[in-house]
Amino acid sequence: MAFTFTLKQPLSVSLEVSSVNHDSVCGQSLDQVRALPVLHGNRQQTIADFFDVEQTTVEDDLLVWAGDCTRIKYIGASLSAGRIRVEGDAGMHLGAEMTGGEILVEGDAADCVATEMKGGLLSIRGNAGDLLGAAYPGSKRGMQGGTILVHGNIGNEAGQRMRRGSIIAGGTAGDATGFDMIAGSIFTFGKMGTLAGAGMRRGTIGLFGGTGVPDLLPTFRYSCVYRPVWLSFFLRQLKETGFPVPEHCFHSEYHRYCGDFMALGKGEILVRQ
Repeated sequence: MAFTFTLKQPLSVSLEVSSVNHDSVCGQSLDQVRALPVLHGNRQQTIADFFDVEQTTVEDDLLVWAGDCTRIKYIGASLSAGRIRVEGDAGMHLGAEMTGGEILVEGDAADCVATEMKGGLLSIRGNAGDLLGAAYPGSKRGMQGGTILVHGNIGNEAGQRMRRGSIIAGGTAGDATGFDMIAGSIFTFGKMGTLAGAGMRRGTIGLFGGTGVPDLLPTFRYSCVYRPVWLSFFLRQLKETGFPVPEHCFHSEYHRYCGDFMALGKGEILVRQ
């Protein structure tokens, strides 16, 4: 059973909808779904106070959020199965702690998307804000699995303390990408800001845009120029998902930098020639 939630009017105060998920709507009547609790500021109200709710049998296991959801927080939080589509922009903590399923955002996403994500697929057609796939404040680990595809740009500190998984950006990346990265992969097809890989222990950061070597920290050491065999397979699989991968990336050579030697030093930054 599928449900569509259409925002009645733009919000000036953020609305948290973590209680609205596949488990809470499964087997429920339309009236029961409309009565689900949400948090508007510091007041508890119902989903029907803010959304027109429709039920359809066209696509099973699909929740659709329509309208300007910029101030809607925790869409798809803890998602384990099923699909979510946001027909517009999405607010903070989209897909937080998700372990499976798929989320598609047709617009932009705010900060702190996929916080401590553990599995599943999150695809954003527009841009994403800061702290993509990062850890909660004070937490030791950020993203621990899954895949994030952003067709546009990503903000600062993407992949902060990430342990596993992949983050791919079709555009530019902000400063401190992969900050305190434990392992995993972060790839971008545009420019990257300063402090890339600061404090990283393991993992791979790839710059595929051919924009030259970014301003790396002095705690990174140049290693070699080579053509990673695994990278061509990865890029081919990425292209099969529909993500735009330039053809020259398959045949290029890459500069390899190792670091951060202020940490464990087993990470790498690959820069396409």
